[in-house]
Amino acid sequence: MGEIEADAVIVGSGFAGALLADRLADLGVGCTILEAGARVDRGTAFRSYLGAAVKTPESPYERLPDADFPISQDSGHWYRQAGPDTFKSTYLKAVGGTSWHWLGTCVRFLPSDFRMRTLYGHGEDWPIGYDELESFYTEAERELGVAGDSAEDLGSPRSGSFPMPPVPRSYLDRVCEQALAGTSFQVRVTPQARNSVNREGRPACCGSATCIPICPVAAKYDATVHLERAAAKGASLHERTTATRVETDADGQVSAIRFRRPDGTGGLARGRVYILTANAVETPRLLLHSSSARLPGGVANQSDQVGRNLMDHPVQLSWAVAGEPVWPYRGPLSTSGIENLRDGSFRRNRSSLRIQVSNDGWNWPTGGAITLADLLWRRGLRGVALRQAIADHASRQVQLAALTEQLPEPQNRVTLDAQDRDFHGVPLPRVHYRVGDYSRRGLAAARRVHDEIFARLNATEIHHADDFQGAGHIIGTTRMGDDPRRSVVDRNLRCHDHPNLFLVGAGAFPTASTANPTLTIAALALRAAVPVAETLSALPAPLRGA
Repeated sequence: MGEIEADAVIVGSGFAGALLADRLADLGVGCTILEAGARVDRGTAFRSYLGAAVKTPESPYERLPDADFPISQDSGHWYRQAGPDTFKSTYLKAVGGTSWHWLGTCVRFLPSDFRMRTLYGHGEDWPIGYDELESFYTEAERELGVAGDSAEDLGSPRSGSFPMPPVPRSYLDRVCEQALAGTSFQVRVTPQARNSVNREGRPACCGSATCIPICPVAAKYDATVHLERAAAKGASLHERTTATRVETDADGQVSAIRFRRPDGTGGLARGRVYILTANAVETPRLLLHSSSARLPGGVANQSDQVGRNLMDHPVQLSWAVAGEPVWPYRGPLSTSGIENLRDGSFRRNRSSLRIQVSNDGWNWPTGGAITLADLLWRRGLRGVALRQAIADHASRQVQLAALTEQLPEPQNRVTLDAQDRDFHGVPLPRVHYRVGDYSRRGLAAARRVHDEIFARLNATEIHHADDFQGAGHIIGTTRMGDDPRRSVVDRNLRCHDHPNLFLVGAGAFPTASTANPTLTIAALALRAAVPVAETLSALPAPLRGA
């Protein structure tokens, strides 16, 4: 057994945990981070990806017995699915978390996204508005290193410029923009946390087209950037150290985080402030497992909201063969999107849409060029004819992915499985999930929009996925709000039930928008640093050591 001591104990080393550790270190706060996974060697991981027969988002990364995680090709691995729909989004356990295999998209929420209940009669209003978060969005773009077009606000007014010019658009982007000229579909450059120029010791994007699952040159931001900065300022990181229980005292304060290591040893991490930044599955799982005679529903759960309102961005995936070559499989996986379908009065009846124009051909739906030879061989092509057909078909592959907005529903939730447990004896997450009619109507609208776009591209061989895909965006389950009876954390991400416990990440989102969540996670993490520091200043003298 052993003890770890610091002013602030952070669980999770992904986007939120890394940014908070760095920012708190700037404020003179002693931080320690507990991370269930191990450090990733980029070269080894990239070689694993190249050698993988099935190239999923998880394929470069080792699944350790003590730090297992869900995998894309098996929805029943790790998750215990309770239906009626299958929850399809995954995450990593590693130093840096899921920032290793994210796409890099950094789109802001729209001002209207914070007022869904007031404007459209669905979901919830956030306890904060866009204006309160805007300066933190600007700060987050600087911290992550976002490349974008500062002349385009994409519906979200800006107070500052992007720190880098946009990543160059693909040839496909320009073809789509020309084909859609004069229509209601506006193709715009996608802001992304990817170097378009050499910056802060990391190179510019080399266009390897492997952003998911791994950037081979570190042009794409990952959380190890801020973990290294925090370590240089005195923060400590404990890898392969899994938080298994949150301990509380009779006064309602969190008193320790219990942890376990792969060799069977464990101990307590003690601080004055505790911050859970795992993700919207692992954070509620930890809180629910921390039940006691005093807190039978688990920690932070007097509202019975922990684990509820799980959301994703159910994706309508569509693909076709354009009438002319568009030359996919080059550059980042997406450099443009259609952003002007994200808001409108239609949101009273159906989900809004954010359409990603994908540069990776048919990779996502079919395996792309890897499976193309078999497809054409089965059509009877051989020899020179087969080679020519592969070259022609691959040059004209188009893929669109429409992210839809899912409403918070209390029955969509993470609970603890009654039978299956992990390496450390903690129950596996049981996921109750249904997409809902609101998002289903958005998926249907996306298919119609995709058909219109494909028609403009003179496309043939048009396909629409029969079922939704997961976006990899795990949202809800510890939502923020002003009413302690209906939310888990307040506007500063402090738990209503425990004044020295903060829950930071997409779990706090009351609604999902259609924007990829990472930039908002980052902005909320930066915003939370001052309330955390203020909480520390009001508590007894700091513990010494880390």
